[in-house]
Amino acid sequence: MFLNGSSEVASLFTLQGKKGTNQDAMIVWENFGSRTDTIFCGVFDGHGPYGHLVARRVRDSLPMKVGANWKVNLNSEDVLREISINTTGSMSPGATAFISAGEEPRASAELEETEKQVEIFQALKESFFKAFKAMDRELRMQRKIDCFCSGTTAVTLVKQGHYVVIGNVGDSRAVLGTRDKDGYLIAVQLTVDLKPSIPAEAERIRRCRGRVFALKDEPEVVRVWLPNNNSPGLAMARAFGDFCLKNFGLISVPDLSCLCLSEKDEFIVLATDGIWDVLSNREVVEIVASAPARSSASRALVEYAVRAWRHKYPTSKVDDCAAVCLFLDMSNSSAASSAKSHEHLASVDDQSDTISEKDLQVSRPIQSDSEIATEESNEDAAKLEEMQSESETDWSALEGVSRVNTLLNLPVFVPVRESKRKDAGERSHM
Repeated sequence: MFLNGSSEVASLFTLQGKKGTNQDAMIVWENFGSRTDTIFCGVFDGHGPYGHLVARRVRDSLPMKVGANWKVNLNSEDVLREISINTTGSMSPGATAFISAGEEPRASAELEETEKQVEIFQALKESFFKAFKAMDRELRMQRKIDCFCSGTTAVTLVKQGHYVVIGNVGDSRAVLGTRDKDGYLIAVQLTVDLKPSIPAEAERIRRCRGRVFALKDEPEVVRVWLPNNNSPGLAMARAFGDFCLKNFGLISVPDLSCLCLSEKDEFIVLATDGIWDVLSNREVVEIVASAPARSSASRALVEYAVRAWRHKYPTSKVDDCAAVCLFLDMSNSSAASSAKSHEHLASVDDQSDTISEKDLQVSRPIQSDSEIATEESNEDAAKLEEMQSESETDWSALEGVSRVNTLLNLPVFVPVRESKRKDAGERSHM
């Protein structure tokens, strides 16, 4: 499914804003990879003059690339060693922990389950990295879409049984609706909004001679600029396309989150920044949980966001909005438990712009330094500039702000025809 609709396990909905063509795209693919227990979901937010075409191309091609690369190619001992080091901190509250150094040996059945889990994680991790790299290469090579100063974000997931791997590029976001120890529904952010305001992202961009700064009339929006030109002013640090910035720190390497679902986990919401610019994680979880039916959950969320745009930013144009709600069915929640959750959420003071630590738990994605290093270029660039202070900011849970993804578009360069090139060569020899 890639149009407004629903199935037994998911609903998806998008609504065009007031900025022109709807540049958001989405997909839900059940029985993914010919596996009955597997599903692929994704949302894509295009930007630039041809962003809508880039988003649709990625929507159509990326899932097939992920599926094609999904293979287990490491033995269990190597996988266990790598995953225990890299993914222990990325699990959800109910996640199964991996074996780590100094831990007592487990029973054979539990060890077998752990090996199965890490094999799934590692296979999907490898397939995500390869697929995202191949997707960006395809965009660079194809001629039908001008991706020089157009691109798209992507937040995608594959769920197989109890296991989920999320790949994220850009500032779209994934949030988990789960229950705490008291049975109350809470929001757990599964991805990081990959913006230039994050120090690690800004450092990489500056190391590659890209510039990172905010304009005086919008000091809260940090953007990426070319070394010697005030273009294009991209409001994200990673994206597909946007090849004008690919030599200056912008990359398409995904941040990965791996988690093992528990019976307390109820649904995952993937949405573009049109949702997160006006709604907090807690509000999104509340809206989805309060929807009269699963089939209408995404529509209710998008329509609520549109109303929030008109209320919070009456003089601004409403952004495109797209959302996918994936219902996990890890347990059958009782009516009493659901009512308890709704009562608790309704009693919390409305704080649409901030989230308390109790209402928001952050799950940090895995970052592959080696993968990032392969994408970086111009290592002989200018010395690092002073980094922005980060002492008062939780960079892993940045709330959205109202802004345009790209301020300025670079001119489209038309290739010189062969006849003109030949004439020019003849004149140069005269």
